[in-house]
Amino acid sequence: MKSRLLIVMIAAATLLSCNSTKDNGLAYFKDLSSAPSGTLPNPQGDYPIRIQSDDELVISITSAVPEATAVYNLPMDNPATRGNMRQTTQPRSQTYVVDEDGCIMLPILGRMSVKGKTLTEIAKEIKALVAQDVHDPYVRVDIVNFTVDVMGEVRAPQRVYSGRQYFTVLDALSQCGDLTEFGQRDKVYVIRTEDGKRNYQRLDLNSSDVFNSPYFYLRQNDVVYVEPNKIRTDNSKYNQNNAFKLSVISTVVSSVSVIASLIIALTR
Repeated sequence: MKSRLLIVMIAAATLLSCNSTKDNGLAYFKDLSSAPSGTLPNPQGDYPIRIQSDDELVISITSAVPEATAVYNLPMDNPATRGNMRQTTQPRSQTYVVDEDGCIMLPILGRMSVKGKTLTEIAKEIKALVAQDVHDPYVRVDIVNFTVDVMGEVRAPQRVYSGRQYFTVLDALSQCGDLTEFGQRDKVYVIRTEDGKRNYQRLDLNSSDVFNSPYFYLRQNDVVYVEPNKIRTDNSKYNQNNAFKLSVISTVVSSVSVIASLIIALTR
């Protein structure tokens, strides 16, 4: 009896040991766990957001003499953007909406092509034009409509807003409360519309190679979708089947009740 008990205890300890060393399905970048520190891969390229048609920009031009640059700015107005037409806000600078040709119309400077350019490139170009008449102007360009839709197995699916030039898929997932325990870390999809075509890329967050993907850096109007794992899928099918069975049973019971009521009424 003691020998058998000892064998059982050894077997249980072995199983527990195996389970404790089993791969953690909730971890990110598993290839980094073998080293306590190191350097992450550098992105293979430069991926700041680039302006597209229908984007909305805020452009402010200032200098040491504000009166000298006032004519280059749109007048203060309320509302400030297209998205808050019905809201009461303090007067702010109006926005520029990029037209179908990828251009905006600037006071004094006139029509300017901005499609495909970064915010920094646009600011430098405007600064060079204003500098012809104003000493040392300062130009700031911000994008208003940088939104990313995050869906699937995240804790708080939502539309995420950002005005930064570099906004990653990790930033978007973080703002949504991270993936749930049912989200597949190796099946995170980024869907992107470019030149009227929808493209997608699957990202594997288990590997640090994801930092090299051009889809790791998000663009305006991207969609991030996290695929559910098999447990979530099976549970969903189970719940749907049970709901269907309950609906059928409820219908049958209701029908039998109606028939019984009719029979009772007819036999009186």
